[in-house]
Amino acid sequence: VAVAAMRQVMWEGKLEGQVSLDTLVPKKGLYGLGPESYLTGELLIDDGVVYVSRVTSDSTMVVERTSEVSAPFFVYAHVDEWRSRSLPDSVKTQGQFEHFLDLTTKGDKRPFAFKLEGEVQKAVIHVQNLPEGTTVSSPQQAHQGQTDYIVTEASATIIGFFSTEHQGVYTHHDSFVHMHLITEDKQLMGHLDEASFGAMTLYLSEL
Repeated sequence: VAVAAMRQVMWEGKLEGQVSLDTLVPKKGLYGLGPESYLTGELLIDDGVVYVSRVTSDSTMVVERTSEVSAPFFVYAHVDEWRSRSLPDSVKTQGQFEHFLDLTTKGDKRPFAFKLEGEVQKAVIHVQNLPEGTTVSSPQQAHQGQTDYIVTEASATIIGFFSTEHQGVYTHHDSFVHMHLITEDKQLMGHLDEASFGAMTLYLSEL
């Protein structure tokens, strides 16, 4: 389910909350992602548990568990069962993963949620940190204050959504996927920009 659209945030400056995460029910089997309202952080729901990450410095962040947050756009799904397979060794980068996912799900119902669990050799994630009071009318303005973090040699979970029809809604205009990564120790979480995968298990939502 998609609530509002990324393009409304990036081009029209609609930064206020369109959905309160504590209203999404049932919690069990709930997965979702998006930015925090006013682009002050990143949001992730993993099996009903809501995480919010916020920038504390150019090298540190804080990750909290709380559903008392809202989002200007958000995508979520209820997944009762996953079907799993190992990610092939040949799929190492985010681009290779997106291509693999597209090819292997041609006959599946789309859009769909997916999950990756395992070892990430290296990843770049970002957390939005828009200065208070900033007006936004372009993606460049929307990404002011965005802070990048490097994740290396970490066990992690990645929650994602795949769609060929929602570019500008909940995926960027040049991608069919939107993914957020959280490390196993819950110390780092953010929007996944780049990745080098180790041994990973891919979970696809049952149709």
